Amino acid sequence: MVELNKTYDEDGFRRRAGCVCFRDHTESEVLLVSSVKSPGQWVIPSGSVEPKEELFQAAIREVVEEAGVKGTLGRCIGVFDNKEKKRRTTVYALLVTEIFDEWKDMDRGRKRKWFFKNKILDNIKPSERGWVCRALQLDQ
Repeated sequence: MVELNKTYDEDGFRRRAGCVCFRDHTESEVLLVSSVKSPGQWVIPSGSVEPKEELFQAAIREVVEEAGVKGTLGRCIGVFDNKEKKRRTTVYALLVTEIFDEWKDMDRGRKRKWFFKNKILDNIKPSERGWVCRALQLDQ
């Protein structure tokens, strides 16, 4: 079933985009958001690319909606496939410059928290560990 507000690539993968949000240029701290489906677990803010939206635009929009932050978009960290769920996620680096007191997904119970990069694996949602390790060049 194809959902109308989602887009798919030529391989049939759902197109997604997100950002690894860094506190500063050292990239030692990363902002994670709580999972809506598994509230005790943490994820990188990311979501579906909408029709007529570029990947970088979707990544910025998802960060504002899910984490309530804005920043300077940096390099593309990589493209990561989830073959089981048929998703392809493009992930960018984002240097956070603004943090909102209130944001869209706050109403859904979403929380945000800074984690030191070397502590992320202890906190990240298990289904996301593989691609997060590759994105952040961490040993699993």
